Amino acid sequence: MLEARVHEQLKRLLHQEGRPLRTHHLSLSRLVARSLRRHDVTLITIAPGSEPGWHLSVLLPCCLAGEPVALVVSRRLQRRLQLVELPRLHRAGIATPLREGDNCPQDIPLWLLKPAELLRADQAGQLRGRQLVVLDSGQLEKDLQIAMGVTLEVRDWDRLQQARPALAQAIASCFDQLSQQVFAHPANPLGRVPISEAAETPLRQLLGDHGSMPDPWQRWLHARSPWVSWAEVDYRLLRWTWRRQPLDPLQLLQPLLSTRGMILCGSPGPGKTLESSLDSRPMVRVKLGDPALQNPLPLYAPRRQPLPNTPVFPRHLLDQCCRLVLSRSGLTAVLLDDVPLRQALTSALAGEFGSRVVHESLTPAENGVLCTSWGWWQERHPQLPLPRQLVIGSLPLSSLEDPITAARVRHWRRQGRDWFRELLLPDAVATLQHGVACLRGQCGTRLSILDGRIHCRSWGRLVLDELQP
Repeated sequence: MLEARVHEQLKRLLHQEGRPLRTHHLSLSRLVARSLRRHDVTLITIAPGSEPGWHLSVLLPCCLAGEPVALVVSRRLQRRLQLVELPRLHRAGIATPLREGDNCPQDIPLWLLKPAELLRADQAGQLRGRQLVVLDSGQLEKDLQIAMGVTLEVRDWDRLQQARPALAQAIASCFDQLSQQVFAHPANPLGRVPISEAAETPLRQLLGDHGSMPDPWQRWLHARSPWVSWAEVDYRLLRWTWRRQPLDPLQLLQPLLSTRGMILCGSPGPGKTLESSLDSRPMVRVKLGDPALQNPLPLYAPRRQPLPNTPVFPRHLLDQCCRLVLSRSGLTAVLLDDVPLRQALTSALAGEFGSRVVHESLTPAENGVLCTSWGWWQERHPQLPLPRQLVIGSLPLSSLEDPITAARVRHWRRQGRDWFRELLLPDAVATLQHGVACLRGQCGTRLSILDGRIHCRSWGRLVLDELQP
């Protein structure tokens, strides 16, 4: 049986490499093998901060199954598989034929795809009966959203006018009207301005009456609601880039997701859209994590703290950060999304601690202070030295100034759903769990939360419960 073969092969491989044998890695490999054999839908939740060795436990059954499999990975994970996991299998004598990128013959069992390549393969009908194995499933929705998105820059407007010279004047008029609306909108720190469906209508009517258009305009015409549009504005150069993305990319992939065996592995991501989109199918659900992640995480969260929208909060934040930096040696990371407040805090801390303080730098001092946004920390912290303490200036609740967040909230309101507790709060908890995972299992680390909402709001207890132990 496949499960037994995979179990023995993984034990032998780890023994040859002199690596520790972790029970949950063996359990994971058997579970993946069973799901591939039975064509099940399986959701495997990996605790944030788990060692990346679990990737091999998923890859090995895919190589030994003899089943046609599409392995969907992010660009970062693809590089790790290429440099680490696949060479380990080759050294152990396991060399399954594998194809990367577009166009994979059916006789090659393992097809390695990024989310954008998965979309193209699905549209071309090339997946056929392949089962899907998704690594980092918590990020799949976001990756698909970006892959499906349409970006229109100034050169695309020029190409459109060249392709339709009879419409050049009308196209220029539409561009001027949109530009006036974009720059008339109050500036915000995100540099994003929403573009409404009504603002798009004149251009849609103009282009829709004249046949097919050059790409990416044809994709833009097909991108109907529920999608969201916004402009990313460069106020210095007085330029803007038009972006459009689907609100629910997984809904657009329902035919793909509902017709084949699937294995979804990874840490929890924003919301529960992926899981809920598969609720109509029988599903196996399993949670796995390293034992070290069960060690208690020291937490500093004073009960009486001001709320982030009060005038005294900036001073409170500075005073507490100074105390925390002085109380512990080693790298301190301060996470805060409010751009003006973060910049002011960085300057004030630099006045206290000098060049030790840096803003979103990959080379902080050993005893430095690193001030970053949550998004930057999520993407870059694996490249940084381990911090001795994390200071959370404000919880990572998405701002309604972000056009994507505002559009998602409107969409959930129309459905009569609790958009805060079902959308924004789960997103924030998932971001928080990923952000603090690097402290788990380490000695002498500390997590500090300086956001007063953690105690003053009824949902604050839910956030603390999710951080247990």
